[in-house]
Amino acid sequence: MPGEDYAEAVRISFGEVPDLPFLPELPDRGVTAGMTGRTLAMVTDLGFDLQPAGWRLTDASGVDHRRARSLLAHDLDVLEEHAQDYAGELKVQVCGPWTLAATVERPRGDRLLADAGARRELGEALAEGLEAHLADLRRRVAGARLVVQVDEPALSAVLAAQVPTSSGFGRHRSVDPAGASAGLEPVFAAIERAGAQSIAHCCASNAPVALLRGAGAGGVSIDLDVLAAEGYDELGSAFDEGARVFLGVVPSVQPPVIPTERQVAERVLRLLDMLGFDPEEVGAQLVVSPSCGLAGASPEYARTALTLVRDSAVRLRGD
Repeated sequence: MPGEDYAEAVRISFGEVPDLPFLPELPDRGVTAGMTGRTLAMVTDLGFDLQPAGWRLTDASGVDHRRARSLLAHDLDVLEEHAQDYAGELKVQVCGPWTLAATVERPRGDRLLADAGARRELGEALAEGLEAHLADLRRRVAGARLVVQVDEPALSAVLAAQVPTSSGFGRHRSVDPAGASAGLEPVFAAIERAGAQSIAHCCASNAPVALLRGAGAGGVSIDLDVLAAEGYDELGSAFDEGARVFLGVVPSVQPPVIPTERQVAERVLRLLDMLGFDPEEVGAQLVVSPSCGLAGASPEYARTALTLVRDSAVRLRGD
């Protein structure tokens, strides 16, 4: 979400999408509040610090890592205060292990992606930290049924050897699908052990839906605007298997003409018809969502986008 007022972001979340409110991320507050910093705040068994090139694995937690933890604790306090009597689904999110490995540096430089041992250690520490984070959320919001979105925007680049080295002159070697799945499995397993539902989000055109499902994701979240033709078969298989599907059909930043709820609903219905599904048959699996995060939107449009996904979902249900 855009802005720096966390309490207001929580109020908007619960007010505009009451059927699936979420724990907001507000990266406008600085790097400790961004996707990577937010997730590293959950990782307590490893140390990190902020360097000019970004986050780096260190022997002990630096001041910025401690600030990220403090900020997350503050935000959870705000959520707890607002959601004391809430009962229902609550979505939270975490940066996935491959995107972390592609963005966090090793102690001696370059990405953790280049070191199989270091990235495995990071994935295991992430799984453990996430499990503790979800236990804390359950304590704070006892009536919540947690849905955990694992954000993997860099996974397609990792698979295709498109992640640049620190020098910018080369690319990290590709990770094969079996290795990529093995890296994801501990995180999805930790979510399952915590009694939560996992959703894997990848907004790339070649989002590896089948790989994510095979690694244990209970559902997938994709951007329909960029999904390549070959991705539709895997999306259809996800529906067939009973997976939860988050369809990104509302622009993340304001377009020249904002679609109406009718237009959004009709677009979803056309997709389901093309895949051969009856809306009533898969309605319980389907979530209408923005195509990606709303941090780049204006505050006014962010609220509009959330209202639009809510009203489009109501229209699809026929309420």
